[in-house]
Amino acid sequence: MFFRDSVRRAAEDAGVSGWVTNRDDGAVEAVFEGGTAAVEQLVELCRRGPGRAEVESLDVGEEEPEGLSGFRIV
Repeated sequence: MFFRDSVRRAAEDAGVSGWVTNRDDGAVEAVFEGGTAAVEQLVELCRRGPGRAEVESLDVGEEEPEGLSGFRIV
């Protein structure tokens, strides 16, 4: 939960909406909605990982905003 909670806290601090979850294959998936700079900051956090996290790769894509509100761990 450390990775997901770090992402949640950073998103809330940046005013970004969305969610983060662990996938069955061990990967972490996240959706961010917010200002460009704030979202890029969160993507960079995910790229390097918080604390002792080991990030092997990062796939980034863009989607149409869904109008999400708040940030949650699912």
